[in-house]
Amino acid sequence: MGIRSKASPISKRDILNYTGLLLVVLMLVSCNYFNKKKGPTGTPIARVYDVYLYPTDIKDLVPKNTKHADSVAMVKEYIQQWMEQQVLLHQATNNLDQQQMDLTRQIEDYKNSLVIYAYEKELVREKLDTNVNETEVEKYYDDNKKDFQLKNDIVKIMYVKVGKKAPGTDKLKALILSDNPKDRDKLAKYCYQYAQNFFLNDNAWLMFDDVLKEIPIQTYNQDMFLQNPGNRFVQMADTGSEYFLSIRGYMIKNSMSPLSFEKENITKIILNKRKMELIDEMKKNLYNQALNHSDTQVY
Repeated sequence: MGIRSKASPISKRDILNYTGLLLVVLMLVSCNYFNKKKGPTGTPIARVYDVYLYPTDIKDLVPKNTKHADSVAMVKEYIQQWMEQQVLLHQATNNLDQQQMDLTRQIEDYKNSLVIYAYEKELVREKLDTNVNETEVEKYYDDNKKDFQLKNDIVKIMYVKVGKKAPGTDKLKALILSDNPKDRDKLAKYCYQYAQNFFLNDNAWLMFDDVLKEIPIQTYNQDMFLQNPGNRFVQMADTGSEYFLSIRGYMIKNSMSPLSFEKENITKIILNKRKMELIDEMKKNLYNQALNHSDTQVY
């Protein structure tokens, strides 16, 4: 079906009329007009083609004790949105055939889906076991290793960013490369006092792309950069800061992703699987109960 246009365009005068009528609305509010039980009669406050907006249609729009300026803004925005919606609705009504406009079934299906979703969500909230232990995570990882291939390079690092005028920067290289617990403590204390940014957990895997967002390393080949032994430690500077980076471990994309990097993702997968199983079990139980009580029948 081709699009056809039957509707004549709404005039600018009609679109702009609501500005003056807005004052009428505010006057009616101040005179407690909305407290009177009236139907959609009297002076309308806006019109789009043959559809009218009346004061009673927006009587509950503005909360009590709202400032005058805010009230004006709220009413003005509502009227504008209402008029735009009516223009679109008028256009759609005049360009769709009767079959296309019969949305009863779609609306009912959508309503039913929302009700069922709300029930399932509440069921999951009440019944789902959210405790996932290490054994479950490891088993899932071992059983599905083919699914855990790295799509990006990942690294374990220690990283410190300091201002150029920060004291003691000459000692940072030795501290960041040291595995001595006392040196680790000294480095942490220094970072909390002077660093602009830092990351000292070299047991955690990070996306190398994310690291490069923090450190202005220029490289056109991440794999070659990481595989170069000379890049295990990087010290560099820009106009205002100095950067110290120790790369403690790395894995290249397309290799097997480590369990520690996938743990959070696996936990989500396990919980989602439990959720779906819980919902499926609920559906089967309810359906079987209905069958046993003769609450279902096919004619």
